Amino acid sequence: MDSIDIKVGTTVEHPRYGEGIIAKITLGAYIVYFEDGGKMEIPKTSTNLTIIESPDEGKPETITARDLRYAIASVLDEYGSLPAEVELGQKWIGGKVMLHPSNDSLQAKEIPMDTFFKKIIMVRDRLRVLEQNINSSTSLNDEEKVHMQQYITRAYGSLTTFNVLFSEKEDYFKGSGKK
Repeated sequence: MDSIDIKVGTTVEHPRYGEGIIAKITLGAYIVYFEDGGKMEIPKTSTNLTIIESPDEGKPETITARDLRYAIASVLDEYGSLPAEVELGQKWIGGKVMLHPSNDSLQAKEIPMDTFFKKIIMVRDRLRVLEQNINSSTSLNDEEKVHMQQYITRAYGSLTTFNVLFSEKEDYFKGSGKK
């Protein structure tokens, strides 16, 4: 992708992270906010970005309330100031998880559903931080980053079992590493 074709505000598509908007251009990279992947630094030498739409000169940019919420959340999340606001599905509120050992002489373990759900969200948040750290690492090359991200993708895929607990589909785990 030629850096002349791209400027701040350009909407791009990445095969792994989906659609995003160029927020900043540095000497060697594009800082892109992806709708599903958060803030990522994509090297200018990468051929993985496809321009979807360039901002029109002189045309005021339209920002939706969703875009604004996402931008603010991304900044707060980057500085660790934003707790995840993910809702437990209505049918699970007040529920519990029961763990029964195969040996009937041992005691079962009961976990309140909201506690269990918070633990799942904490795992997801930590995977996201790990992914951001990998992407922003200056000591890893692109091949090493991709290799490490494959493990995160598999972890997200393993967690799809818990999607049934979420109130909103947009909060689901996806095996692609997106939220």
